[in-house]
This record gives sequence, C-alpha cells and structure tokens, in this order.
Amino acid sequence: MPSTIVWFRDDLRLDDNPALTEAARLGLPLTVVYVLDEESPGVRPLGGAAKWWLHHSLTALMGSLDAMGARLVLRRGAAGRVIQDLATETGASHVHWNRRYGQPERDIDAGIKSWAAGHGIDATSHQANLMFEPWTIRTGAGGPYKVFTPFWNACLNSAEPRLPLKAPAGLPPQAKDTTGRLPASDTLESWGLLPRHPDWSEGLAAVWTPGELGARARLTAFLDGPAEQYATGRDRPGSEGSSRLSPHLRFGEISPFRVWQETRENFPGQAPADVGIFKSELGWREFCWQLLYENPSLATRNYRPEFDRFEWQPPSDAELTAWQQGRTGYPLVDAGMRQLWQTGWMHNRVRMAAASFLVKNLLADWRVGEAWFWDTLVDADAASNPANWQWVAGSGADASPYFRIFNPVTQSKKFDAGGRYLRKFVPEIAGMDDQTIHEPWKAPGQAAGYPSPVVGLPESRERALASYQKLKNG
Repeated sequence: MPSTIVWFRDDLRLDDNPALTEAARLGLPLTVVYVLDEESPGVRPLGGAAKWWLHHSLTALMGSLDAMGARLVLRRGAAGRVIQDLATETGASHVHWNRRYGQPERDIDAGIKSWAAGHGIDATSHQANLMFEPWTIRTGAGGPYKVFTPFWNACLNSAEPRLPLKAPAGLPPQAKDTTGRLPASDTLESWGLLPRHPDWSEGLAAVWTPGELGARARLTAFLDGPAEQYATGRDRPGSEGSSRLSPHLRFGEISPFRVWQETRENFPGQAPADVGIFKSELGWREFCWQLLYENPSLATRNYRPEFDRFEWQPPSDAELTAWQQGRTGYPLVDAGMRQLWQTGWMHNRVRMAAASFLVKNLLADWRVGEAWFWDTLVDADAASNPANWQWVAGSGADASPYFRIFNPVTQSKKFDAGGRYLRKFVPEIAGMDDQTIHEPWKAPGQAAGYPSPVVGLPESRERALASYQKLKNG
C-alpha cells in the first residue's frame, strides 16, 4: 500500500511545517522519522550544548505527535542510507522534507532524490526555514550579495514572506513495514545526547524550555514586552531586552514565517523603529545562510582570502583556558563566558566583546573561538556561528574592520553601567561599587579570588593593529 515518509530535520515543530502539512493532505499511511546523522561526509556533529537541546526538543516533538496518534521513528546513521532503507521497509511512495542549505546536507538530499526517481518514489522538498532562499535574492549582475544592507533591502523589496501554515488538524494512520509491524525505532536515551559524567546541564534546564511550546511562549513574551524597546534593550546584557529566540529558530521549533507574521500582527500599521531593527536581525540570519550556501567551507576557510596570510598567534594554554572559563580579568568578557557555560547562551553584545578579545587582544585564530562556541552554544548553527566569528575577525563578508577592537571596559561601562550583569555572573566582584567593578584591578584586595588581567588592553591593541597593518601592506 502506498505510504508517505516525513523526514524531520531542523524543523522540530507541527506548526508551519510544509512537509508535514503535505503529508496530511495526501492522507496516505504515514511514517515520521528523525535521523541522527554523524556519519555522512561533511556533516558536522552537534556540540554538547546542542545535543542537550536536541534531546529535549525531540522529547517535546514526540509528545506532540503522540497526541495526534503519530509516532516519531528514531534512526541513527548516514541519512541517505537510513531514508532509503526506511522507504524500502515501508513501501513508501512519497518522501517529504523541508530544505536545508549547507553543502553536505544538499548533497544528501540530491542523492535521495536521485535514488527515489529510480525507484518510482516521489521525493519532494519544501521551503520552511528561510523566508528568502539563497538563490532567490540576487544582485543586478545575478550574483550573491556580499554586504548585508543591500541584501536585506533586496529582501524587503521582494515578495512578502508567505503566511505560516497552521498545524494539521489530524494525521493519517501510521504506516507499517512489509511484515505488518510498525517500523523499528531507536530509543532517544540510547543516543546519549545528555551529559552524564559530569552532568553540566542544570543551568541550561533552569533557563530554557526546548520545544515548540517553549518557542511560542518565548515569542509571545518578547512581543508583549521588550520588542518596543528592542533597539536599545538588545544592547543591555543586564536586562531582558532581546528575544532569545535563537535556539528555537536554530532547531526549527518555530519558523521565521511565524515570527514575521506574529510581529506584523502585534504591531499593525506603522511598527516602531525598534521592530524594524528586530526584523533586520531575522534578516541577518538569512544573510548568514546565503553566505554558507555560497561558501560551504565558511567554518574552516577565510571568506576574505587575503586573511590566509594573517599571522594569528596561538594563545598559550593558560590564556585560552582563562578565556574559556571566564577568568581573563576583564569582567565583561568573563561574565559572558560564564553565562555561556552556565546557560548555553550569551548576550549578543557580549558575544562581540568576548570574540573580539580572543581574536584581537589574544590574536587567536577565529576558528578556535568558533569551535568553542559550536560546542557550548545551544543556538550554534552552521551558518551564523562561523559568519559571526568571521565578522568579528575582519575576515568575513560585510565584516567589522579589523582595526575595530571592542574594549571590554568601555563596553561594560556603556552598556552595563550599574554592573548588574557583571555582578550576576562574576560574584567575586559583586561587592564593588559601580565604578570600580568595571576595572577591579584598580582596587587590589577588594576582589578576592578574581584574577588579574591576562593581557594589557593598550599593548594587545597595538599588537593587533600592527598585525593588521602588516597584512594590509602585503
């Protein structure tokens, strides 16, 4: 009997899921599957924090599907082989999925489509996770954009993003394999996604609610509160001024189409300028995916090839450990790195300062930081993580100039003047006054246990500028 497979990937939701909606429309017996692929060539295995999120997101998705009489089949292995095997087992006549944009994932999809065509199976992909797919936004010369602002203007001048689809009211009965049984499934626990020895996830669990319901709650809270002051609120790490939607978008627990539409509906008519800035942050996410689409090695190669000649200086083990553990002696950097370790997330303003400190004050190769964030961020994705690191390093598209070096003291005085953020994540200095807390080394004895700066800001800045000038001079 004909049946349909819906292959979940970075789209762990029922709402606005075109692949699932189409399967419901077909009405054929259904197999819903998620594949943990750590074997296909080029596919980057998830970092530790992302694995924690994935476990809980899949748990939530299984609960939602179960409520609709469906079951999520879990399989581990090379995705192309797994999907082909499952289609053979169930006699599938249709396979549906929502598109991904990295080169290894596109290669997998193309291979499945080719195999399906040779076996009389209809394999169809859908647009679900980007509002403006990379090949649809082009310059007048027909090439990709290399600067964000004209890219985003082109997006805004193109067709309005489609309306999000409602979750199916019901799903077809479950498909069975050729022996009359439900397809075999791994247990989620057998995948070992959760940290055990030690279990460092307590802080993540205290802050986040992975899953579709958590994503919708996060969006509602943002639109009902911080959205109207987003332009200023997003820069203040001591307040709840950002949306914190990034991990939910990364795992597709909410679609950008849903975020876009809800934002429009929440601010009918002329939206505040702050809302436009929030929308442009969604646009930056889209821009990063276009960069990865055009540059598949974004996480390993400089976007600007002239940076292949840049003389990065590997930090000492002590310096790198100090940065990773939040013990550099600079409170803003340390607060950010500790927030990252405790919660799997870091405020965007602080991300820039912490990244700048690593690649400019310590002159570490940006790939060192990108790898650390990949392992520790719950929202690390294959496009935004390397694109943002290259932006800070000066080697990327639309990059921050290399000579722009974030001063962590100036940044904390400007955006956390009262030290609220610093006190929360660096308790050793919590008793300092609002002035001294930004430069604790100026008050010896008042911060027991807090380290001295690992490097001087003026000297390290001059070293960075000299290295940049050497690159510029060829």
